Amino acid sequence: MPEYKYSAIDRNGAQTSGKIEAASDEQARQKLMARGLMVTTLASDGGAAKSVVASSAPKKSSFSFGAKVSDEDVTIMTRQLATLIVAGLPLLRALELIHKQERNPHFKEVLGNIAESVSQGNNFSEALQAHPKVFDRLFVNMVKAGEAGGVLDKVLDRLAKFREKAQRIQKKVKSAMVYPGVVVTVAVVIVYILMVKVVPSFQKLLDGQKTNMPALTQFVVGISKALTEYWYVTPVAIFGLYTGLKYWLSTPKGKEIFDRIIFKLPKVGGFVQIVSVSRFARTFGTLMASGVPILQSITITRDTLDNVVIAKSLERVHDRVRDGEPLSVPLEQSGVFPQMVTSMIQVGEETGQLPEMLNRVADIYDEEVDNAVTALTSIIEPVLIVFLAVVVGTIVLAMFLPLIALITKMTGGG
Repeated sequence: MPEYKYSAIDRNGAQTSGKIEAASDEQARQKLMARGLMVTTLASDGGAAKSVVASSAPKKSSFSFGAKVSDEDVTIMTRQLATLIVAGLPLLRALELIHKQERNPHFKEVLGNIAESVSQGNNFSEALQAHPKVFDRLFVNMVKAGEAGGVLDKVLDRLAKFREKAQRIQKKVKSAMVYPGVVVTVAVVIVYILMVKVVPSFQKLLDGQKTNMPALTQFVVGISKALTEYWYVTPVAIFGLYTGLKYWLSTPKGKEIFDRIIFKLPKVGGFVQIVSVSRFARTFGTLMASGVPILQSITITRDTLDNVVIAKSLERVHDRVRDGEPLSVPLEQSGVFPQMVTSMIQVGEETGQLPEMLNRVADIYDEEVDNAVTALTSIIEPVLIVFLAVVVGTIVLAMFLPLIALITKMTGGG
């Protein structure tokens, strides 16, 4: 395995250097980050040192088509910034160091602009607010609360942990959808091949025998003819369906109807509820622990939720809390949140430990997400296999029904 020389800054802000074994420079960087080191230069042993340090002067906008800052980029930056500030580095110095080593050109430009804004005397939260597509309201408001309370280091560390946990949940959910996606794709390909290759061959055989085809066979043959003679309609129909569905889901009414349908589906609705409650508790608890006022925390949490059903229930919760009701009462009456969640929130309100209780709820539901992913996957697998068997079996049956009738006729005639 190759060996790399590095220079870095440790958790205490001191310069350090050494060697590390890794399969690639990217892996070497990740290993060093796991040790709490901020890499400044990295090179393979015996090669010329490659500095990951570039000019820290902010550049003019060079945004190119397709440039994007991913959630993972922001999470890594947050963790690095939290590490450096906890180590005692001034905010501006920490921002300059992170800007130097950033490899995404668009994010590098954003970080340069933020560092420049802070150097001119603006608050960090004000500098972040100028880039709403990169830093959402949750991020900005937590930083603002950290600045107001003089605990920016703790808030950034809390924010980094929050984003890391949220990304782990997202990856688990996405990985659970890989298998169903593969099965559905294979099913579509198999059915398409049967309809455009196999069915026409059977049809020619049946036409030669001048046999009356059963209704099921006529139906399947009709679909096969449409797919072969008007093949260009298929991609147009798929594109039109995809575009129409995407547009419908982009409208408030369409998204609400879709979310309500999903919420009522057996097993799937329960899974969506678990994921949404976990995200609600983690986001709300993190905001409250960072010093963001409760009404503002509810609003920000509502905006971070993808499910309209829960988001709308939080609108009503916000109004009732504003009118003086305890948080647990409207949450329980919404019918969306499980009894355990509202009970724990009630205990948190009574003991003055609401943020801690919310984060405890989030920890519990993070484990529930793992169990729900496993359970959902175990249910989806047999359902998809049965569905595929039924579709393929129907096509095969449609082709063999007239053959069976023909054989019976010939046997009876003999």
